[in-house]
Amino acid sequence: MRAVEKWREGTASTAFYNPPSADGSRPGIYYVNLVDMNQTQKVQVAGIAAHEGAPGHHFQIARQQELTGIPKFRKFGGYGAYIEGWGLYSERLANEMGVYKDPYARFGMLSLQVWRAIRLVLDTGIHAKRWNRDQAIAYFKANSSVSDKDIAREVDRYFNWPGQATSYMVGQLKIAELRARAERELGPRFDIRDFHEAVLDQGALPLDVLDEQVGRYIAAHRQ
Repeated sequence: MRAVEKWREGTASTAFYNPPSADGSRPGIYYVNLVDMNQTQKVQVAGIAAHEGAPGHHFQIARQQELTGIPKFRKFGGYGAYIEGWGLYSERLANEMGVYKDPYARFGMLSLQVWRAIRLVLDTGIHAKRWNRDQAIAYFKANSSVSDKDIAREVDRYFNWPGQATSYMVGQLKIAELRARAERELGPRFDIRDFHEAVLDQGALPLDVLDEQVGRYIAAHRQ
């Protein structure tokens, strides 16, 4: 875990994960932006840590890099909706795991969910409806408790990275949909550990391929 370097903290996101090197010489790093701690919401710290660390990105990416018998582009590459979807799903999974020790931490997790829902509106507003920066910032301010500095930094990110902001909620909704389907079809045979293994044991996948993967898991465990 490291602080974001001074030279990029002004434009870097609140927190992010940097995967380890392929040869293991550099560890995975969970970066936290300390540019202005007066604007950091303490209630969100546990949720962000679950997203970036375990059971989120660090866990998922480490699992992927341990896979054998797959080409390098699958071992070290990724698909945004899958990776960020798993990260966002992990924030809610952490609640089931008892990570959030008080109602404030759970509230922080829910506020992060709102943040990612806002991204759906802003990404499409900017790139499909041609919203300008002021419109995007105004919508963000009206619908969240995020600081002005973080809002401006986030909006600039959405302008420069079309489609990435929508990947979080789109991926989470897909994983949640697949879990609900597995629970419904397997009934008492459903085991959350088996479901998570089905989601993770082939590494990052396009969402339609993930759907097929979970379908095979359900068929195998229904017997």
